[in-house]
Amino acid sequence: MSWSVVKDLRKIYSGLNADEIRNAAFRPVRIGLAASSEAGYLGLESLLAPEGQSRAVRLQALASSVRLDGGPVDGLDLILCEPGVPVPPNGYVCPLEESAMVLRRIARDKQDLETSLSRVFPVFRAPVAQQMISRISQENALFSLVTALPNVVPNLIELPWAIGEFATDTAFLTMNQVRMALSLAAAADRPVGYMEQKIELGIIAGAAFGWRALARELAGKIPLGGGLIPKAAIAYAGTYLTGKAIEKLHRTGLHLTPAEKKAVYSEGYDQGKQTAVELAARARQS
Repeated sequence: MSWSVVKDLRKIYSGLNADEIRNAAFRPVRIGLAASSEAGYLGLESLLAPEGQSRAVRLQALASSVRLDGGPVDGLDLILCEPGVPVPPNGYVCPLEESAMVLRRIARDKQDLETSLSRVFPVFRAPVAQQMISRISQENALFSLVTALPNVVPNLIELPWAIGEFATDTAFLTMNQVRMALSLAAAADRPVGYMEQKIELGIIAGAAFGWRALARELAGKIPLGGGLIPKAAIAYAGTYLTGKAIEKLHRTGLHLTPAEKKAVYSEGYDQGKQTAVELAARARQS
């Protein structure tokens, strides 16, 4: 390993503050509920604190939600509204039969609240994890494009660190994956820290070899050839695979099987390929 890579890896750990991620997860969050009847309120409360969760988890979710019933809406992070009632600012109409779509929209809109929402309300964990994984996979795909097109200003997506600070692609991609691992742990209400995430960091280290091997295996099967798009697609797919492996570990306590790894990597590669094509086109236009 070259000295430049060692210095880059040191930057990864010095540049990521686990305390900041942990504190963001414990930011107080309050959701307002607007309904026209007792049944409507109960339906929204059952969405946020469904039966089957532990009593402590349900009580935490219910304590962080408030029935508006004509009361003030100040101090609320968002409001879930039964169809047919007036929708105040920061409100989301939430038909219970379409609640999964509404939760995904909130996870997309409330990135600044994603870890606290997910920690307090476990119903947000799946959509928040998916948003995190997709967003950071896209950042890594963009990084691969920008390093291949050095004259392009990275204004398509705001990257969290200065590209020029890192000598190798691997260091930047790894840093983003470590950030993802810490954030996924916070969103899953798990202890956050480098020692606490030993298993997840092991997944990242192992994936650095595993997804490259998968990339070589799949490269001959996908008619893209060498060049810009495959590089970005592989960066996306490797990050996507890493995130999905960590998400499954949090959700089930189990690792991805070899067959699941291949399927997830292939899915991520397809998504990454499309993302890379779109980003490359926008980069050329800019």
